[in-house]
Amino acid sequence: MNAGSARDPAIVLALLSALLFGISTPLVKLLLEQVSPWMLAGVMYLGSGIGLAAWRLLRRADRVRMGRREWVWLTIAVLFGGTLGPVLLMTALARMPGSSASLLLNAEGVLTALLAWVVFRENVDRRVALGMLAIVAGAAVLSWPGRLEAQPAGPALLVLAACLAWAVDNNLTRKVAAADASFIAMVKGLVAGTTNVSIALLLGSAPPAPAVLVGGGLVGLLGYGLSLVLFVVALRHLGTARTGAYFSVAPFFGAAVSVPLLGEPVDGPLLAAGALMALGVWLHVSERHAHAHTHQPLQHAHEHLHRPEGNDHHDHAHRPGTTPTDARGRHSHPHAHEAVTHSHPHFPDLHHRHPH
Repeated sequence: MNAGSARDPAIVLALLSALLFGISTPLVKLLLEQVSPWMLAGVMYLGSGIGLAAWRLLRRADRVRMGRREWVWLTIAVLFGGTLGPVLLMTALARMPGSSASLLLNAEGVLTALLAWVVFRENVDRRVALGMLAIVAGAAVLSWPGRLEAQPAGPALLVLAACLAWAVDNNLTRKVAAADASFIAMVKGLVAGTTNVSIALLLGSAPPAPAVLVGGGLVGLLGYGLSLVLFVVALRHLGTARTGAYFSVAPFFGAAVSVPLLGEPVDGPLLAAGALMALGVWLHVSERHAHAHTHQPLQHAHEHLHRPEGNDHHDHAHRPGTTPTDARGRHSHPHAHEAVTHSHPHFPDLHHRHPH
């Protein structure tokens, strides 16, 4: 992959994912006046899953074919991110202030990066690490409630456990990121939505009013569904840690939208958070990673382009008339990569997951 080719659009997609998720937060605040948090979470996830299922049906999306190992990764990711994470967080929120929980939730980005770097051996350099720290610092400044009140250890540990569950989800989702992103997001939405609505009903929550059902579903479709689709596509080209870092700017987008929507003030923490996050994004965008590396023979299927400038790893031939393309020339089919050793700027995308 040429530096600046697939990477730059992927950065935009990661930031758009954060924007959609971030602006859903102030909208959720308005809906929470009419429904319990757990029920609303379920409605939003279901809105995401059902909406994406309808979209896939309307566009007659191709049947998704994944290997047995990919199905295992996706199943584990859904269990951690769609069921375990929300349950842990909601249990904690019942026993601690939301402001304190918001600050602790910033640990998700850190844990995602640490798992990517330490467990899954994704490459990291000083610039990327500093950028991640700047973004997380900005999120911490934004959510700092004046002081982190002393809390019992139990609820705080539950929030951190939820962050760890979502970090596992993010890293395992990367392993299936070559598959149709809308299918992955649809499965996660349907499973998480069904789980959370069922738990809410068992705990005595009343069914939501029709207006809340429609509003929550639409917010979920955009803030959870479309946002996750963009996140998965970004994962293909940027890797887990970098995509997670860009996504960590979501609290800033949410706070910025809250200014006109909820009448909240533009204050020092908002401006400081924006500056820190901008610094972190710049450090990531200006990264240049290049060295001699070897690609082992590989066979897989994912959406790709054939670029004449080379270094995109897709120079295979096609039988005439057998490979459909869209207006941009993007297409998907099983293809093979031969072993090759070369050097060029690259990132932890689908074709560059080699050790360092």
